[in-house]
Formats: sequence, structure tokens, C-alpha cells
Amino acid sequence: MSFIRTGLREIGLKIRRQKTRMALRHEKRVLQKSEVNLGREGCSQAVNFPEVRNEIVALKKLEQEQKEVALRIAQIEESIRKIELQRAQNAKEQNVALAKLEEEKKPILERRNDAKSAADLCDRELAGVERRLQDNDAADRELLKKLAELEAQVPPPADLEAQMATIGARRARLPEERAEVTRARLGSADACRMAREKLGRHDAELDVMEKNIARVRDEFETRDRVLNESSREQQDALKEARGHHQTVEEKKNPAYLNIGRHLASQGIAPPNAPHLLTEVQKHRAAVDRHSQHTAELAVLSSQIDKQELRKFYFSIFSLLFLLAIILPLVFKSPQKREWLPQDTEAILSVNTEQIEREDLPKRWRKEQATEWQNVLVGLNGSAERTPNLNLSREAARVTRAMTTDAGAAREFVLVEVRGDISPLIRSIEKDNTFERRPISGLPVWLRSDFALARVGAKTLAVGPPAEVEELVRVRLGIKPDLKTTGQLFDRFQALNQGNALRLISRDPPKLTEIFHPIFTRELLDASQLLGLSLSLQNPVKARLVLRCKSAQSATDLGRLIKNEPQRWLHLQDTDLPLFAQAPEIDSQGTDLQLRFDVPEKTARLLLQRIAKTDAPPAVAGN
Repeated sequence: MSFIRTGLREIGLKIRRQKTRMALRHEKRVLQKSEVNLGREGCSQAVNFPEVRNEIVALKKLEQEQKEVALRIAQIEESIRKIELQRAQNAKEQNVALAKLEEEKKPILERRNDAKSAADLCDRELAGVERRLQDNDAADRELLKKLAELEAQVPPPADLEAQMATIGARRARLPEERAEVTRARLGSADACRMAREKLGRHDAELDVMEKNIARVRDEFETRDRVLNESSREQQDALKEARGHHQTVEEKKNPAYLNIGRHLASQGIAPPNAPHLLTEVQKHRAAVDRHSQHTAELAVLSSQIDKQELRKFYFSIFSLLFLLAIILPLVFKSPQKREWLPQDTEAILSVNTEQIEREDLPKRWRKEQATEWQNVLVGLNGSAERTPNLNLSREAARVTRAMTTDAGAAREFVLVEVRGDISPLIRSIEKDNTFERRPISGLPVWLRSDFALARVGAKTLAVGPPAEVEELVRVRLGIKPDLKTTGQLFDRFQALNQGNALRLISRDPPKLTEIFHPIFTRELLDASQLLGLSLSLQNPVKARLVLRCKSAQSATDLGRLIKNEPQRWLHLQDTDLPLFAQAPEIDSQGTDLQLRFDVPEKTARLLLQRIAKTDAPPAVAGN
């Protein structure tokens, strides 16, 4: 294993070299800045040295260029200030001119509004006169109709002459009334015409005033745009000039650097800043120290055996390659899996931990302890026979998978334990009534009518020997399992795992062969997959999931359940409804989801039927 020590030593040297190189780069940058500062402050002392005469001449040219650029910057800033003053003056004049025009517009607008009101009034009066004319014509037609009806009556009425005289008198008055209304219409029409002409004159005056306001506003805005453009051009020129000034300043740094290095080599410090020489000397010493340390580390690395180093790198890369293969497989594998046979038709999951905490089991245990114990034993099935295990205190969940084979129901039971499962396994190993029989290395403990095997970190397979051995083969991959990506398992996991009870079936009509009748035959026949979850709080809450043949079938079934919930949602062979209030129905494609509260009496009988501890259906119906 010496190559591992060699590799670790080389890695340590590489880390130290990298840290030293980083420190060396930093010290070089700081040293250069210190030498530039020393050269900038020591220009007066550098004049006496012919070695840096060229740098002095270059600095004088650059300083002259900087003065010219600074003068230009001042001129541009003055131009910008003047433009801003002109813009402010323009805005002030615009506000004054627009305020004056608005004052002139106000009386014109008032006169125009008055004329508009008068014209509208005339229009309303003329419309009223027109309606009176129409009413006059309608009255004349009505009277003519009455005359025709009187003449057509056989036999004529006794007071025919009197009625005709009355109608004739009323008709005789209508022309006078029409003439009067016609004269009134002519007067109203003249008044409307005059009002419209007056309104037109005021509208024309108002349009002229609006155009004047728009023209003045455009003039001032045009002037402001010109000034704004000039200001933007000056700002660009100012930015360019400042950039030029900064560029010239940076061009002076190489000259300052040479001057500073020469002064530091000669040990000459500026009288007004003697500390700058000390800074340069300190950073030069640091650079030398880091350079020497880097060379020493390089010598140590060169003395390492290259063959052992190659072995170390090969081992590291091989390990990384294996991790790259293994880690994706680990993360893609399901965190928790129900190892059940592939031909599973129904799954019943009992959350024993949750049942101990919820309201209905507590009341039932208090009121009828024997009856509740029978129900609990029926729900847990073969799990109740697990030796040395108290399900109510030590088990977290019991999962029962059912399948029918040639009319005979088979059941596979998994028990998930809350704590450490090792003491239970040790106690079974010491039990002489059990025989240990391994299947491909996985031990199974059997006796005449019961078997047990550990198929997970905290999971036991229990029940008849044939079923337990099949579960072990499923766990080992010898027989196909219920895939976690399959339709049945997906819907089973979608039901809330925190609920006390979950039931799902991918062949709903066969539920009557596995449990006592629960749902109506119509509901079972209408669905291809059925899932139920119960929360045994107060009130008991249920969630029913149905999958239909098509989206249209799901929509139709949801409508039928909504219209006749008593027909579809009641316990089979009884009149007990499954819901206390109308269920909430949600349709998503082929899936139909119902949420409702279950009456307590119905919930108790429902649990008894799942546990197969209720009376025969006929008795229950009575």
C-alpha cells in the first residue's frame, strides 16, 4: 500500500504548491503597485539618474496630453451645464404659454358646452313633438278600425248611431290637433337648426384653440428634443474624454514602475513618503520567499517514484468510474418497495400506527372492546399470528395482497415493524418449533401451518408456507414482482399513506370474492380499477378513486353519481349510504375521484365487512 502514501504525499505537495503560487501572484501584484507608487512620488529624485531619463521625458509628454484632455473635459462640462439651463428655461416657457392658452380656452369651452346643452334640449323637444304626431296618426287609425268593426257587426248594436257620432266627433278633433302639433314641430325644428348652427360655430372656435395649443406644445417639444440631442452628444464626448484621460494615466504606469524599481534598487525614498520604500522592500522579500518555497516543493515532487504515483492515480480513477456507474443506479432505485407478486389483484394496507391514534377505533374499543378486537384481527389477517410481535405497539403497517386462482383466494402478507427487527429474528431462531429453510441464501422459518421470512430492513413476510416462499422468490427476483411503475401500484401509492386504511383492486367485480360485499354491483361493473382510503377521525373521511374505460365513461359515471348518489353509493344489501353529505366529484380523464364523509354506523359495518366479522348480508339488511 506504499503507492497510496506516495499519492497522498504528492496531492499534499500539489496543494501546497498551488497555495504558494497563489500567494506569489498576489505578492507580485502588490509589489508592482508599491513600485508604481514609489515611482510616482519619487519623480523629483529620479531626475538626478540618467538611467531613467527616457521615462522622465515620456512622463512630461503624457502630463502635457493629460492637461489638454482635462481642459477639454472642463469645456464639455460647461457646455452641458448651459444646455441643461436652456432646457429648464424652455420647460418654464412652455408651462407659461400652455397655461395662458388654457385660460383662453376655458370660456370658449364653457360656451360650447352651453350650446351643446341647448341643442340637446331642442332635440328632445322635437322628438316629443314627433311622438305626438305619431300618437295622433295612431289614434286616427284606431278610430277607423272601431268604425269598421261597428259597421261589420250583425246585427248592429242598438246604440250604433250614438257610437258612430261619438267616434266621428273624436275624429273631427284630430285634424285640428295635428295642425297644432305640426306648427309646434316647425318651431322646434327652427330652434334646433339655430342651436346646431351656434354649436357648430363654438366647435370651430374650440378646434382652432386646440390646434393652437397643439402647435405651441409641438414647438416647445421640438426645441427640447434638439437640446436633449445636443446634451446626449456632449455626454458622449465627455465620456470619451474621461476615458482618454484614464488611458493616458495608465500609460504613465510603466514609466513610474521603472522609476520605482530603480529608486528601490538604489535605496532612495521620497522625503515626503519614506514609507513607500519600506513597502517595496517588504514585498520584494515576500516574493523571494514564495519563489524559493515553490522551488523547494518542486524538488520534493521530482524525487517521488513515478511508478507508484501512476498506481495511485489508476486506483483513484477506477474508483471514480465505479462510483459513476453505481450512484445513478442507487438513486434511481425506489426508496421503498412493496415486494408483492405480479398477479396481485387487490391490496389492503392497514396503518396500525394511525389506527391506534384515531377517534373511531378509540370509541369502539371503549364501547365494545370484544367486537373491535375481532375487527382488528380480521383486518390484520395472518399478521396476527406473528410470534413475539405485538402488532398494536410494535408494527407500523400491515399490507395484504390478494389474488384469486381458479376460484380460490390466496393472500400474501407483509408486516412493517417500527423499530429494530433483529431481536424478533433471534427469538425465532431459538424457537425449536420453527424449521430454518434457506431459499437462495434468504432464510425462511417454517412450521406446519405458518412461515416467516425477513424480506426487508424492517419488513417480514408472514402467512402460510407456500405464500411466504413465493414472496421470498419475488424478493430475490426469481419470480416477477408488482412493478413500482405499474398502473395498480401507482394508484395504490397515490392514496394517502397516512390514512388508517387503503384498499385497491384492479378487478373490482372480484372484490365480492375476497371480502364481504361492500360496493354496489353497478359501481363495480362500471369501473376497471377501484381504490378506497379511509381516515377514521371524527367524522370518518373517505376518498374513492375509480378508473373507467374512457374519459366519456368517467364523465357519464360522475354525472350519474351526482344525480343519484343514494343509488350508487351505499353498502351492498343494505340501505346504509356511504356518504353523510353529497360527495365532491372530480373527473380527470379516465379517472374519477370522490371525497365524502362516512356516517359512523356505515363506517363500522364497512370495516366489519372488510374484516369479514359482520353478520350474513341478509341479516345485516334486516
